[in-house]
Amino acid sequence: MRRENQKVLDDFLSRADAISDDILADTQKMLGCMPYILPVLRERPEYFALSSIADEMVCRPAHLSSKTAELVALAAAASAGAEYCMQVHIRAAAKEGASRDEIYDTILIAALVGKTRVLAPALRGLSDALPKENRQTRENQQTP
Repeated sequence: MRRENQKVLDDFLSRADAISDDILADTQKMLGCMPYILPVLRERPEYFALSSIADEMVCRPAHLSSKTAELVALAAAASAGAEYCMQVHIRAAAKEGASRDEIYDTILIAALVGKTRVLAPALRGLSDALPKENRQTRENQQTP
C-alpha cells in the first residue's frame, strides 16, 4: 500500500472507537432500534467501523429511496429466514413511510421467492432423475 494511503487508513483506524459509537447512534436513528449483532460486533471497533460503513452504503443506496431499501432488506431477511432481521426491517420500513399493506406485499413476494428456492432445485432434480419422456415410456409399457 502506498505510504499516503496507509497513513489515511491508520488515521481512520485510530479513530475506530469514536467512529463506531457514531455508527451505533446513526443506526439507532435510521432504524429506530438497535439490531442485536451490532453492539456485539462493536467489541472489535476496527472491524466494526470498516464493515459498518460499507453496510450503510449498501443499505442506503443512491438510487433507491430509504423506504424501498428497507422493503428490499425485509424481503431478503424474510427469504433468508432471519426472524430478528425481519422485525428490525419491518419497523424500519414503517418508519420510512411504508404502509402495512406494502410491508405485507413485500413479505408475500419474499415467500414466493423462498418457495421457488425449494421448488427449482427439487424439480430440476426430479427431471434429471426421472425425465418426463422416460416416465411416460415406463407408464405406457405397464399399461396392457
